[in-house]
Order: sequence, then C-alpha cells, then structure tokens
Amino acid sequence: MRHWLVKSEPDKYSWDTFTAEDGTAWTGVRNYQARNNLNLMQPGDLVLYYHSVSEKAVVGIAEVAALAAPDATAEAGSPWVAVHLRPVQRLPQPVSLAQIKADARLSELALLRQSRLSVLPVRPEEFDAVLALGAK
Repeated sequence: MRHWLVKSEPDKYSWDTFTAEDGTAWTGVRNYQARNNLNLMQPGDLVLYYHSVSEKAVVGIAEVAALAAPDATAEAGSPWVAVHLRPVQRLPQPVSLAQIKADARLSELALLRQSRLSVLPVRPEEFDAVLALGAK
C-alpha cells in the first residue's frame, strides 16, 4: 500500500462536500508529475486530504477506490486521468502547514518540497506522523 496527499481549495471542493457526496472522481489534474502519481495509485491506498490556499491543513483521510481512468473533464484522447476517491474519516484536529513545517519527522514531506503539486506521494512514516498530529 502506498500513501498520498491530494490538495483541494476548500471553497471549490471541501472535505464536507467530499463526504456529503461519499467520494468523487479526482478530476482536473493538468500537471504531468501529478498525473503520473494518479497513475501509480492503487485501490486501498490511503490519501491525506489537504485544504489548500485559505486553510492550509490536512483535514481528513480518503481511500483510493478505483484505478486511474481517463478524466471525463478532459478532451477525448488526452493524457489526463482521474482516480475515484472515497472518504474514510475526518481527522480529530486539522494538521496545519505550520505544524507540518515545525515537525522534524516531516522535513522531507513532498508537500514542503513541491508545494505547487496537487497530488503527492507520502512515505508511510510521514503519513503516521501526520495522523499523530491530527489526533492531538
């Protein structure tokens, strides 16, 4: 199992909307590196759901429900893909970007090194560290 982080602006597609809809196809990714990450996702992989821009915090855990498939929002024949994600649980406490930056266990987290990328890999120990911060 791999771990990931996806970013969404809460005013465009929030955790609350995601859970109310009981999941979604993660469409609209138009960066080749992020697309490559989507292609690597497998059903059962766990995903940190990050509210970007205004909130800047991990707010929940999602799960990959299906392999990457052509993105229905892209032109036919384009290289863009989407995966289906479903919610697992909201974190008891959001984990802010400031908390992530302050935690030595997360110093190599891809979110800090590739901050503009919307789909990022997360090492298992980093995933566990974020969950520990969100449990406090």
